[in-house]
Amino acid sequence: MSKGFLIDMDGVIYRGSQMIPGADQFIRQLREDGTPFLFLTNNSQRTRRDVVTKLARMGINVDEQHVFTCAMATARFLAQQKPNGTAYVLGEGGLLNALHQNGYSVVDHDPDFVVVGEGRTLNWDMLETATQMILDGAKLIATNDDPNCPTSRGTRPGAGAAIAFLEKATGRKALSIGKPSPLMMRMARKEIGLETSETVMIGDTMETDILGGVQMGYQTILVLSGGTKRENVIEHPYHPDLIIESVAELVRPSVDRVSLKTPVGVPDHEESAERFVASLRH
Repeated sequence: MSKGFLIDMDGVIYRGSQMIPGADQFIRQLREDGTPFLFLTNNSQRTRRDVVTKLARMGINVDEQHVFTCAMATARFLAQQKPNGTAYVLGEGGLLNALHQNGYSVVDHDPDFVVVGEGRTLNWDMLETATQMILDGAKLIATNDDPNCPTSRGTRPGAGAAIAFLEKATGRKALSIGKPSPLMMRMARKEIGLETSETVMIGDTMETDILGGVQMGYQTILVLSGGTKRENVIEHPYHPDLIIESVAELVRPSVDRVSLKTPVGVPDHEESAERFVASLRH
């Protein structure tokens, strides 16, 4: 049975503007082998084209069809729930573009939904406007509930921080579409025509990438090239199928030498690393 990959980006393929060594070889290998893959990101700011350009500048050549963002998932979900609806948006180009492509109008009064993504232009007036719209009946939607985002200058609040503000101010709960929500995880799998048993999620974050994969019944690979340390894994009641330093370990011929690095306190996996990795190639 063939396998395909859902691949997180920041911390897996790159850190900031720097490619993680070996990531380009891994993606090149997938393309040469004809292995289905999709980059999966909770960043709603960039369009597919923006992401492709960022990767190209790092030496990773992919097509727009290889990119799936939480903004795309959110827009598709809303179009299914209420076709040709309206939204007041706290977010930037990637989210606005996705909504427009799915038949949504962005409005500044009486919207069907208040949709919240990442953004550097958020201000108090926008939060105040959104609060009243929600109290007046607009439904609250989050592209993701990540509380913060790493930047070259440190950490800035994420969509989840703005959502927490609006939930507290209105007493209403948001529906989050991005990872680890099954809504996005299922859409992404179907986007590249995979069955559950054929899907492998690669990520660097336990709370989004790995949790989302585990909940969907996908095989999961945690890389330590991002925000998670090996000792962090035992803090969670679930664990990945495989832990590796980076995706460079999945590149042939090193793929044959990957060893399962089980953290202290995590039960041994029934399947050996060698067998696990071999299963990804058949």
